[in-house]
Amino acid sequence: CNAPPWGKVVAVNVNTGDIAWQVPVGITEGLPEGKQNTGRPGMGGAISTASGLVFVGFTDDSRFRALDAKTGKELWAVKLNASVMATPSTYRGKDGRQYVAAVATGGTLGGAPLTSDEVVVFRIKK
Repeated sequence: CNAPPWGKVVAVNVNTGDIAWQVPVGITEGLPEGKQNTGRPGMGGAISTASGLVFVGFTDDSRFRALDAKTGKELWAVKLNASVMATPSTYRGKDGRQYVAAVATGGTLGGAPLTSDEVVVFRIKK
């Protein structure tokens, strides 16, 4: 038994090696309101964009999130059919807009059940 947070994202300043910010990522829905922000275990990576976003989905709560790259503040989250255990990808579409894609399957050593088999794609607004 460990005290929370059980999962977090840590940003490191590559010039100094100092921690720029760290935030718990993931919620425990079985806890009362106000106590759910525990961070959640999982596996996978995060991706950052030139526009200052960090996308992460590795938590076992099946949520895919966008964080502010400067502060770590959660800007957006969506619940998917499964956890995103692989590092998300980003690309520019034929329409010139940027997209972020994630494979939502769950089912890793992080404890998330294998509940889906889909690729989800979101357009990044400017």
